Amino acid sequence: MASQPTAGELAEQVRAALDSADLAAIGELLHPDVRWGAPGDPEPSCRNRAQVLAWYRRGRDAGVRARVAEVVAHGDKILVGLTVAGRAGADEKAGAESDRWEVLTVGEGQIVDIRGFDDRGEAADYAGMPPGPDQR
Repeated sequence: MASQPTAGELAEQVRAALDSADLAAIGELLHPDVRWGAPGDPEPSCRNRAQVLAWYRRGRDAGVRARVAEVVAHGDKILVGLTVAGRAGADEKAGAESDRWEVLTVGEGQIVDIRGFDDRGEAADYAGMPPGPDQR
């Protein structure tokens, strides 16, 4: 029986899937019962693979694009830094780029949990890793 991939082994697959925006490739990395939401939210809005993929699809269809800026594995976590364009929040100009981070938790060889952050330091802390060199 083959061993299940670790977070470190999945990190580059995550980068490739997100960079290509290939929903089938992203789906293969997600556990069927993956959860995605804000840190500390016990009942996130996405509670399975289909809901996560639908969220990505809606964003893509609305013109949102993300470029992977960094991927760092630490223990069972993968910190993903993204530069997102096409998303206009209350304090953002339409078409402006913004930085976002996600912390992916790996279990059973797949991503079982995703938490979104607006601040890299908070994301790194959640992942149990030191902040980046510009945030000490």
